[in-house]
Amino acid sequence: MSPGSGRLIPGEGWQGPPPREICIVMLSAIGDAVHVLPVATALKRAWPETRITWVIQPVPWLMVRDHPAIDEFIVFRRRRGLQAWVGFYELMKEMRGRQFDLLIGLQVYFKAGLITALTPARVKLGFDRVRARDGQWLFTNARIPARGQQHVQDQYLQFLEHLGVDPDPIDWGLSFTEEERQRQAEFFEATERPVCAVVVGTSKLEKNWNAEGYARILEALEGDHGLQPVIVGGPSPVERTIADDILAQTDARVIDELGDDLRRLMWIVDGAALLISPDTGPLHIGRALGTPSVSLFGYTNPKRSGPWRAFEDLIVDGYAEYPGEDYPLMPVYRNGMSRIGVGDVMEKVALAMERYVVR
Repeated sequence: MSPGSGRLIPGEGWQGPPPREICIVMLSAIGDAVHVLPVATALKRAWPETRITWVIQPVPWLMVRDHPAIDEFIVFRRRRGLQAWVGFYELMKEMRGRQFDLLIGLQVYFKAGLITALTPARVKLGFDRVRARDGQWLFTNARIPARGQQHVQDQYLQFLEHLGVDPDPIDWGLSFTEEERQRQAEFFEATERPVCAVVVGTSKLEKNWNAEGYARILEALEGDHGLQPVIVGGPSPVERTIADDILAQTDARVIDELGDDLRRLMWIVDGAALLISPDTGPLHIGRALGTPSVSLFGYTNPKRSGPWRAFEDLIVDGYAEYPGEDYPLMPVYRNGMSRIGVGDVMEKVALAMERYVVR
């Protein structure tokens, strides 16, 4: 398809005919993919005839594969070592003969920069030089204005502002098939009690809490609040080891739903009365689906990575070095998960039950 005649004018947004084709580059991280969704839905709402393509990696693709705002996915399969070039070669073949009016580069790493370079687009819009990492700004020919640090979701919404596209109403657009709804109904009918989905591990070890703490939390969820604890998460050996350690230490009757079915995890979180999670993809899925979430932060800054504009009162803040610390919004890591106690988590669970959970 040939490019349109519209153009991007800094300070005035996209002028002229809407883009005929847009390419979004955001490869990995489930949480970041969740943050892309309000951008995609707003673009499709503003320009319904525009064809939107998303370059993405296989795992987050499973989450969004049927998303109504996306017309096409190009799945970039990451390879390691000497085979790393294969993925880029396959992308080059996929892009042959294509021409996008607009590329939106939401990932600020060198690999994403290379994909931006290999993608034929008239306007390649990325982050400003301060926020772009690994020289990623070198691969773009237009950039959003530099600003102070913001929540990740707000940073993505800046691209809409720069294009002159209204982000409101914010819509993640996650949905489920009839078959998934049927499986969801059967699962929750069998549990008999309201479910609390609990994420016990992430791929980043510094984000993880301790097994003994989770063991006590699961018991309190069941005994004090009448909830059915369900462990959810991915198939990684780290998560499996943590979950097995927790199950060996708890007397709670726990449903173990760890596995490699991301869509199943999504509809469990969707139907849960409550979610407990560290900073990882399922937490942001929960936010997008509106599930009340008790979040555990100690490594990443919750002002930047917490549930966006929701359930902030349920954040267990181990990131603060002392109670009430007014730390700035900054992308700085801290080793604060050990500052979180069982009492801190259960205080937020009680608050969630009072304010959000309908029984």
